Amino acid sequence: MAISLCACGALAPPAHADKIRDLAQVAGVRSNQLIGYGLVVGLDGSGDQTTQTPFTTQSLENMLVQFGITVPASARPQLKNAAAVTITAQLPPFAKPGQPIDITVSSIGNARSIRGGELLMTPLRGADGNVYAMAQGSVVVGGVSAQGKSGSSVQVNISASGRIPNGATVERSVASSFANSGGDLVLNLNTPDFTTAAHIAEAVNRTYGMGTASAIDGGSVSVRGPVDASQRVAWLGAIQGIDVTPGDAPARVVVNSRTGTVVIGSEVRVTPAAVAHGSIQVTISEQPQVSQPEPFSKGQTVVVPSSNVQVSEDGGHMFKFGPGVNLDTIVRAVNQVGASPSDLISILQALKQAGALHAELVVI
Repeated sequence: MAISLCACGALAPPAHADKIRDLAQVAGVRSNQLIGYGLVVGLDGSGDQTTQTPFTTQSLENMLVQFGITVPASARPQLKNAAAVTITAQLPPFAKPGQPIDITVSSIGNARSIRGGELLMTPLRGADGNVYAMAQGSVVVGGVSAQGKSGSSVQVNISASGRIPNGATVERSVASSFANSGGDLVLNLNTPDFTTAAHIAEAVNRTYGMGTASAIDGGSVSVRGPVDASQRVAWLGAIQGIDVTPGDAPARVVVNSRTGTVVIGSEVRVTPAAVAHGSIQVTISEQPQVSQPEPFSKGQTVVVPSSNVQVSEDGGHMFKFGPGVNLDTIVRAVNQVGASPSDLISILQALKQAGALHAELVVI
């Protein structure tokens, strides 16, 4: 009997477990958004039309003033090789001065393409208005566009925006609460769940002793650690590698009404229900006819409208959901009747109203 029990335990599938680093983030350790305004030059005639975007000319004149060049007030430069752009970047946590970061460059005028352009030195500011990085470099664009004199054009992807790998250099670091947090840290769950928070606290206490971690609520877990910062780094890295079995995902159906995308969670259940769904199609065709008057009747030739209206109802298939239907059965039943994504959305909404769909229906 002991041998058979061991064999059964060996054949049992292992429980799904994730690392704590994949389930939670350390409070205070976050990235920050940066933004800047600059000029991209060196374009092959695909820049802004300055008559419609005067701020491009104004920006270039302000830049030339800093180099001791004054543009006469009567001059109106017609720029074709420059474009006004916005620069955005993510300043990662613990970034130090001198480290490079990637940036995204996007045209804000009517430039057709910034492919092959050079971004001039631009300061990147944070939400507090301080400069945290300086950007400059050659723009890499993944799209291409071309236009002929007849007006015909071809475009592949987007050519009015691009990226500059390592295009900015960090000039100022952001103060982090991690170094001054003492010995207590808070782990914020990526997806709040009471069961997952309790499992994280139990796993940490099982490894480092009772009282080390405690669940604050369904979205946060407080952890006590070393006071010394260097020891706390190694200790937190070890905690993030602990395996934890997360709680079951909620029964949820997510519907995107714009794209027709439907995502059904594995925990969705349907009580017994019969569904009949058909599509009504109305076709209206216009075939105007010409009425010609008789010879010498002094009549006029007129166009008489002629409409043909047809109504057809396709489908109308009925299928039945049994008790406790799971995800596989729902998908199989819908595929058998050939329901489209829009039909599936209507079916799920009707099941929810009838009380047969035991899941949260989320429409985005």
